[in-house]
Amino acid sequence: MPGTPESSLIHARGLTKRFGSMTAVDGIDFDVAPGEAFGFLGPNGAGKTSTMRMIGCVSPVSAGTLRILNLDPSLHGPQIRARLGVVPQQDTLDSELTVRENLVIYGRYFGLSRAECARRADELLEFAQLTERRNDQVEPLSGGMKRRLTIARALINEPQLMLLDEPTAGLDPQARHLLWERLYRLKQRGTTLVLTTHYMDEAEQLCDRLVVMDKARIVAEGSPRQLIAQHATREVTELRFPVGVQETLDGQLEGLAERVERLPDRVLLYAHDGEAVVAAAHARGLQPETVLVRRSTLEDVFLRLTGRSLVE
Repeated sequence: MPGTPESSLIHARGLTKRFGSMTAVDGIDFDVAPGEAFGFLGPNGAGKTSTMRMIGCVSPVSAGTLRILNLDPSLHGPQIRARLGVVPQQDTLDSELTVRENLVIYGRYFGLSRAECARRADELLEFAQLTERRNDQVEPLSGGMKRRLTIARALINEPQLMLLDEPTAGLDPQARHLLWERLYRLKQRGTTLVLTTHYMDEAEQLCDRLVVMDKARIVAEGSPRQLIAQHATREVTELRFPVGVQETLDGQLEGLAERVERLPDRVLLYAHDGEAVVAAAHARGLQPETVLVRRSTLEDVFLRLTGRSLVE
């Protein structure tokens, strides 16, 4: 979605970040509109965190144009940071303080009065469902509680723009879903969210629009639904065969689907009608041990665009 510095909360053109001879972000273009949830997806080393650090005004731009809140981060870093909420990958809570004190003291860094810090802290504790733990020390809290507290702390200055780097990494499913609900409520209030994530279901749940990054560049952009429509089929059929059988199937899978992908443990057949693929496979005499027909997901798109090889 093209935009201008005036109409976008974040406007980037040719954005580049270099560390010596290594290019971490290689001339990317994107815009983030007010009130939307925008995601960066990509394997490790794709450039997501380097991009987020430039947006957060803690890492200088090497080349290109970046405007945040219609301001130049190289000239107006402190003014921009005062209007941002930042949730880093690792919790940086003060374990010497109580849950509530973490909020109140952080609010003082933004020049808020003690009374205003106290008022906002109590509101945010309720929002984060931590009111009953307000006087507890931070250290004994669960991982999910610490993440909710970190998000609450990032909201103490009532930011226009929230930056969330892997907001639910390492959490169990219950904690993740509770955080998603809190973030969705923020979006409903009009807060703009920019996040990185490795969880494809998280991106589908939260993001209005996202970019997929690979090797420092943007390789696709759109809503989750648009990306699935452009880079995958409506359904995927997964066939698992007895040990040793899959290696003997040369030629027998051709023409069954728009695309066939062989994995060590199963075969993926991408087509509009998965049940028709199953019927055609049986008609050819193929006898898989298990059959699964499912809708295509953002994970299918992600793996097609970035590959299945592990990036270290």
